[in-house]
Amino acid sequence: MLLVQTPVLGTPAWMWLVFLGIVALLLVLDLGVLHKHQRQIGVRESLALSMGYVSVALLFGAGVWWAMGATNGMAYFTGFLVEKSLSMDNVFVIALIFAHLDIPRQYQHRVLFWGILGAILLRAIMIGVGAALVSRFSWVLYLFGAFLMFTGVRMWITADRLPNVANNALLLQFLGRRLRVGSEVKGKAFFVRLTDPMTGRAALWTTPLFLALFLVEFVDLLFAVDSVPAIFAITRDPFIVYTSNVFAILGLRALYFALAAVIPRFRYLKFALALVLVFIGVKTAIEGIVGKLPSIVSLSVTFALIVGGVMASLWKTRSAPLAVCQR
Repeated sequence: MLLVQTPVLGTPAWMWLVFLGIVALLLVLDLGVLHKHQRQIGVRESLALSMGYVSVALLFGAGVWWAMGATNGMAYFTGFLVEKSLSMDNVFVIALIFAHLDIPRQYQHRVLFWGILGAILLRAIMIGVGAALVSRFSWVLYLFGAFLMFTGVRMWITADRLPNVANNALLLQFLGRRLRVGSEVKGKAFFVRLTDPMTGRAALWTTPLFLALFLVEFVDLLFAVDSVPAIFAITRDPFIVYTSNVFAILGLRALYFALAAVIPRFRYLKFALALVLVFIGVKTAIEGIVGKLPSIVSLSVTFALIVGGVMASLWKTRSAPLAVCQR
C-alpha cells in the first residue's frame, strides 16, 4: 500500500499506474481487437473512435481535477487543448507523406499505430529532459517563453505554408543512401527479404511502409519542439505535461481518417494557434514581474482563440470544395 503512495516525479505512483494502465488498454483494444485485420477505416468509424479517445481523455482530466485540485485540472485541460490543436498540422503533413509514398488506406492505420507508439516514447524522453532542466535551471522557462513568442510570430508569417517533409529531396536521399528501400508496398510488412540486384544475394529491404513510419516519427519530433515548451510554460508538473500530451496524440490516429481530407478548410486555425503560442510565451516571460496568471485565465484565453479560429475557418470556407490529400 505504501509503495503505490510513493511519489514518482512528484505524483503518487498509483496515478502513474492508472495512467499507464489506461494507455496500455487503449493500445491493446486498438490493435488487438478493433483493428486486428488490415482494412480501410471510414469517416464514421474514425469519428466514433476519436470521440471515444476524447471521452477517455476528458474523464482522466476529471480524475486529475479530483485528485490534484482545480489548478492542476485546468492545466491538464489547457495542455490537452493546445497539443490537440497543434497536432492538426501534423495530420495534414502525414496525409502528404502517405500520398507521396502511395501508401494504401488499409495499411495507413498500421503506420499510424506504430508511429503513435514511437511518439509516446519520444515525448517521454523530451519531457523528462525538459523537466530536469526546468527543475535545475528555472531561467529555462524564460527561454521557453521567448522561443514560443518567436515560434508564434513565425507561424503567423508562414501560416499559408506547411513543411513538405514528404518531398524533401535531401531527407529522402539521406535515407536512400543508408537503407535498401523497395519501390513497392509488400502488404503490411515494414521489412522484406529480397534478392539484391547488385550482388545476387538475398538481403533485407525496407518497404515504403517503413519509410512512411520513419517520416511520421520525424514529423512528430518536429512538432514536439513547439508543443513541449508550450505545455511546460503552462505547468511544470511532469505528470500533467506527459499525460495531457499522450492523450492528445493517442486520439490523433483515430481522428486522422476523418480530418485528412477536410483539414485545408481550417485555414485560420494556424493564425489562432500562433496567437496562443505568443500568449503563452508572454505569460511565461512576465510571470516574474506580475505573478502567475490564474489557470482559468490561461484555459479561457486558449479555448477562445482556438474556437474563434475554427469558427472563422468554417465560415470563410463554407462553400469551398474538400481537398482530398490521400488515396
